Amino acid sequence: MLKKDLIELCLLHLLVQEDQYGYDLLRRLQGAFPDTQESAVYAILRGLCHEGCSEQYVGTTSNGPIRKYYRITAAGRAKYDELQKQWHTLLDALSNLGVQ
Repeated sequence: MLKKDLIELCLLHLLVQEDQYGYDLLRRLQGAFPDTQESAVYAILRGLCHEGCSEQYVGTTSNGPIRKYYRITAAGRAKYDELQKQWHTLLDALSNLGVQ
């Protein structure tokens, strides 16, 4: 499982919990993957939308700029389940090799 797949898994995991504002997703991911570029995270978010795994919508505005929110779709939940299976398979394989 490559870093892009891990970031997708993490984004989908966060979206399973609740709809989220793009910048909040970015901030949380950069906490876990500090060397990840902002543009890469937004590119993955756009890709998830293009694949039909998430949807983007405009949230209610405050005094600031319009905020774009993301929500997971049924296709996104299926992808999330598949990525979780891949992650657990990888963990099991590493554990069997004694890698910790």
